[in-house]
Amino acid sequence: MERLELKEIQRLEGHTDRVWSLAWNPVTGHNGVPLLFASCSGDKTIRIWEQNLSSGVWSTKAVLDEPHTRTVRSCAWSPSGKLLATASFDATTAIWENVGGDYECVSTLEGHEHEVKSVSWNASGNLLATCSRDKSVWIWEVLPGNEFECVSVLQGHTQDVKMVKWHPTMDILFSCSYDNTIKVWADEGDSDDWQCIQTIGEPNNGHTSTVWALSFNASGDKMVTCSDDLTLKIWESENIGMQSGGGFRHWRHLCTLTGYHDRTIFSVHWSREGIFASGAADDAIRLFVDDNESQVDGPLYKLLLKKEKAHDMDINSVQWSPGEKPLLASASDDGTIKVWELVPQR
Repeated sequence: MERLELKEIQRLEGHTDRVWSLAWNPVTGHNGVPLLFASCSGDKTIRIWEQNLSSGVWSTKAVLDEPHTRTVRSCAWSPSGKLLATASFDATTAIWENVGGDYECVSTLEGHEHEVKSVSWNASGNLLATCSRDKSVWIWEVLPGNEFECVSVLQGHTQDVKMVKWHPTMDILFSCSYDNTIKVWADEGDSDDWQCIQTIGEPNNGHTSTVWALSFNASGDKMVTCSDDLTLKIWESENIGMQSGGGFRHWRHLCTLTGYHDRTIFSVHWSREGIFASGAADDAIRLFVDDNESQVDGPLYKLLLKKEKAHDMDINSVQWSPGEKPLLASASDDGTIKVWELVPQR
């Protein structure tokens, strides 16, 4: 494999506080639609960034500065790319709709007692999950007319829940927490009876400190998690395609990547091409790939490259873009976002 490097395309400034999270609009970047992503910050705003098709230059398309009154911690686009959900420390989740290029707040979801930390849409866009410092995970059903109804409140974590993420093909929800565990939730039937079907913790090769984030590979049979324990862990489920009826597959530990990070790993994201990126408190971005020559008992993934000093401060989020030629975007405590391209080393 030829040697690759991460080349910085552009540094985006505009936020006046740390940038917590970013999310690419999934329907952009192909068929002549310019790439677009949202970012959210401690400055209480959400910014929408778009790439100019002819020049390739990124610029701010919109700044959403209502209705959140505190830090906006997380943002996520619906699968159709029409709605944007934003989760805030003000204990609310706002839903934005793109109406002819203007973003309107069409709904505000209330119910969490504390800061909302993360928000995620399922693959079909009819369910939304939120999680909070109040230790709960809420599942909302998307109804006509931009109405949202809470169909389940999931209690199970014993600490702050850092992230929620739906499986890419099935209505199974994953949450990770300050209690060092990942929980897997499913609706056992059609009764909105959501239950925890698996807890991945220290006794089964799980993390020994806060789990900050998780991401799935393209086919959804593998998951990577990152933690305050300085490791990345890869998990696999049995063949999803073999599933019939209600039998849920358990996730099992595949390997642990240790020794690559010496500070907390805050973000991890798996690209459709099979490369996963990590963003950490040491200001560096690392990329990992399948290790085809791995030893029998060794990790099955290897470090592809490490970008030192990618930012001036902690990296809170790394996200691969949709589209034909994926870009990587990173968000940092330094208040900036950077867009990167993976290119052959010169």
